Amino acid sequence: MTRWALGVEYNGARFCGWQSQVGVPTVQDALEGALGAVARETIRVVAAGRTDTGVHALGQVVHFDSEVVRRPEAFVRGTNANLGEDVAVLWAQPVAEDFHARFSALGRRYRYVWLNRRVRPSLFRDQVSFDYRPLDASRMQEAAAALLGRHDFSAFRAAQCQAKSPVRTVHSLSVERSGPLVVMVIRADAFLHHMVRNIAGVLAAIGAGERPASWAGEVLAACDRAAAGNTAPPHGLYFEAVEYPARYGIPAVCEAVGAGLPFFPGHPIPQRFS
Repeated sequence: MTRWALGVEYNGARFCGWQSQVGVPTVQDALEGALGAVARETIRVVAAGRTDTGVHALGQVVHFDSEVVRRPEAFVRGTNANLGEDVAVLWAQPVAEDFHARFSALGRRYRYVWLNRRVRPSLFRDQVSFDYRPLDASRMQEAAAALLGRHDFSAFRAAQCQAKSPVRTVHSLSVERSGPLVVMVIRADAFLHHMVRNIAGVLAAIGAGERPASWAGEVLAACDRAAAGNTAPPHGLYFEAVEYPARYGIPAVCEAVGAGLPFFPGHPIPQRFS
């Protein structure tokens, strides 16, 4: 039995999230079906993190166990040949048997992208979050400082979140403008259900001038979801990267087309997780 790790990107617009569900299309079901066609056996994968309906991924990492003997390139090319156009395997490699895509992770990074102009988009409408209100990225960055560090993020947690503890450590959180785009990049040890989208909703309200910059800290201190306001839409959210201990040799390079898309100007994908 060999344990394999895969890097996966996907456009989540046509999926009902990552996790397998009966009767609806999910990324997990699509990937497992394609892997099973290559391995000629039933494959079950474990992901570094689950994404919701409409959320995308540039660097999702999964693992699975299989007795079949295949070259890494066979899992990449063969799986992609059996996948629809919205999902792609970027790399595959055998890993140590104690590697776990979720529990071995040291950190995760997400990106949230707003198209900030007066007119709604016709292009890329499923890949950005449209906001007609003028957003002040500098105010959003000022407000974000209150969320850095280790805190109880109950105010940014969905009611259906199943995590045992609401405490998380945010290592970095940046908000920058590039033309009509406002981009938030957040890195933490782990995330609660809807945590990134709820943070994005709070920062957007601050950026629009509807709330003072101090509101982010007040929401955090309240430890009450009702204090946080609206959840930002899912289609502007990208699961960007996962960090693992170096001994596993998991690629930290995100080989997505992100650096060539209009959602990422000024934000090239780094060669190393940082």
